[in-house]
Amino acid sequence: MNYDEKRGLLLKGEVIADLEHLRKLFIMPDSPDKFIEFGNELLNLIHSFFQDKGGIHSAISLPELAKIFSDTNLPKYPHLLKDVLSEIKSKVIAHSVKVGNPYYIGHMTSAIPYFMILLEMIIAALNQNQVKIETAKASSFVEREFIAWIHQLVFKRTDSFYKKNIQNYKIALGNITSDGTIGNLTGLLVARNKAFAANDRFPGIRKAGFYEAMRYYKYRKAVILVSRRGHYSIDKIARTIGIGQDNVIRVPVDSMNKIDIKALQQTMGEIKQFNDANDEKIKIISIVGIAGTTETGNIDDLVELKKAADETTSHFHVDAAWGGAVLLVDDYKYMLKGIERADSVTFDAHKLLYSPLSMGMVLFRNEKDLDNIKHSSSYVLRPDSVDQGRFTVEGSRPFSCLKPWATLKIMGTEGFRLLFGLAFKHTNTIKNLVDKHENFEAMSTPELFIFTYRFVPGEIKEKLNLLMSRIEQEPDKSGAARQKVRKINNMLNTLNVELHRYLREEDNSFVSRTRLESTRYYPQKVVVLRSVTVNPLTTDEIIKEIIDEQNTLGIRIYKLHFANNFLKLS
Repeated sequence: MNYDEKRGLLLKGEVIADLEHLRKLFIMPDSPDKFIEFGNELLNLIHSFFQDKGGIHSAISLPELAKIFSDTNLPKYPHLLKDVLSEIKSKVIAHSVKVGNPYYIGHMTSAIPYFMILLEMIIAALNQNQVKIETAKASSFVEREFIAWIHQLVFKRTDSFYKKNIQNYKIALGNITSDGTIGNLTGLLVARNKAFAANDRFPGIRKAGFYEAMRYYKYRKAVILVSRRGHYSIDKIARTIGIGQDNVIRVPVDSMNKIDIKALQQTMGEIKQFNDANDEKIKIISIVGIAGTTETGNIDDLVELKKAADETTSHFHVDAAWGGAVLLVDDYKYMLKGIERADSVTFDAHKLLYSPLSMGMVLFRNEKDLDNIKHSSSYVLRPDSVDQGRFTVEGSRPFSCLKPWATLKIMGTEGFRLLFGLAFKHTNTIKNLVDKHENFEAMSTPELFIFTYRFVPGEIKEKLNLLMSRIEQEPDKSGAARQKVRKINNMLNTLNVELHRYLREEDNSFVSRTRLESTRYYPQKVVVLRSVTVNPLTTDEIIKEIIDEQNTLGIRIYKLHFANNFLKLS
């Protein structure tokens, strides 16, 4: 087929596949002006997205969106870059969620500094692969420096320790990971391997496998102990490392959503009693503490958890993916007391370090612990190499740590002091508005920028308070009152689910939703609205607008669909 015949078959926007055309896509344009032209076009796309006055979510339905992206044919012919950018603008950007909107206070994903866009461009342009020094020269040293900064923040080892080890390729203070899940996986994989380590007669679980390790050490099963507020990644990890999801023991939490230490001790006691009575025992490979629970932002008693880990000779892992960054500010370090005694700590950059998705890290107090997963390969990771990839679960990794590394230089710890101070102020604002409002009820006590609450019409709240007072005064004679509370809460659960749906449809603001069993209505699970107030663009006035809108919609829904049913219960 000749040139003219090919051209006649092209669809609109397609161009003839030409090697010279393709080569130009892989090198800098012929002149800086051409590169700047495309750069400006890209930045204009992003800028228009932020300036759009529409709602947080586009009006398009999910089925309609699915139709847009249902082309089953791979593109055969090349398209011009400007045409593809135009398609991205109309199909992708137009229907993306405005997570940086100051009225969006529902998730841990928030606004990011504008310079992150530039850093992402640098990362993409350099295209370093952190698995190997041959593909990541300077960036490997940046990565080690950044890990040492955060390691020092958490574990507080001596200055001489860090001077000796900051660029010591023979050890690893931690890893940069793609997210907190991989950070937790790395920490708990190390914990598992330490629990079933090699000795003179046994090659260790890494070589022999799980079955042989359990048989050699005479264990029936291995378990992880974590609170009910622990992140769902712990279950995924248990499945991945072979112990099974059923062997994640979820310990109850107290009214502050912290792990209940008495319940933990009872669980430990039951395991000890079982072990004393049986030849095949239960091995606790790790006790996990949470420094900033995903649902409520609360922090476990890390000092007591360390004692429990020592008592059971198990690995103490702390999931600080959410809360770890507050260690940057001296005034807040007390909140994570005991974290310095953890064996490993997960820490996310794409949360409170205000980096774009996604980047996590895992840090180890003992610089030799990552030897428990160390590996090599003849073509890329030789045993005597200096590559960071020798110590990572992941293989190829981007130069993600450039983003938080640069952020700390641009903002400094003083900058984070101001940002966190503002976030605490906004958390207090929404809590005070809820506490004083006749139609809302607080469902948790906030610690780290997350607050849960629900809409409860004033007359219903008054009825609930009377019933709960009767239950507290006469617990043995309160069966009827308990039953009525349960029925009221079931209706309130439906009401709050409806309110959340209405809020999505109005699309002026956004909070998330979850269910908690740890409220004063324990053990009944209660539907709550969940706010995350870390966006520095959010203001107290905006928070008041959000609560006012929720109240207006809540009253409307209540009067239309629920008032009569609630009256029947009264």
